[in-house]
Amino acid sequence: MTQQPSGPAPVDAMMAADRASAHLGIELVDYGDGWARTRMTIRSDMVNGHDIAHGGLVFSLADTAFACACNSWGPPTVAAECSIVFVAAARTGDTLEAHAAVRSRFGRSGIYDVTVRRGDDVVAEFRGRSRQLRATT
Repeated sequence: MTQQPSGPAPVDAMMAADRASAHLGIELVDYGDGWARTRMTIRSDMVNGHDIAHGGLVFSLADTAFACACNSWGPPTVAAECSIVFVAAARTGDTLEAHAAVRSRFGRSGIYDVTVRRGDDVVAEFRGRSRQLRATT
């Protein structure tokens, strides 16, 4: 049974407008202040010429979890820098879950780590640096 997301309204609004994540089948599982979990099942149109999940799509799953975690505080926040290390391959039919968590917040910036797993197996480790947008008047 899918758990209903709970938490700050800005994340709900952001995900409702995120057509890219919706197109990829990325589901927001749960979130709260400074953390989020997303899920995606690898479809046959998501694999590369080696028949493994395209790295850019694994990155997209992690990036969506990162976006939800860093926007959970309220002010609109975007990625300033991100990197990923691919640890294991994922294949068609695999369900991946990304768990993002804040490591540090300073000024309008933050650092978040995201682990992408297939069950108990780590598929990728992602680190993102966020930046809150300036308020417009």
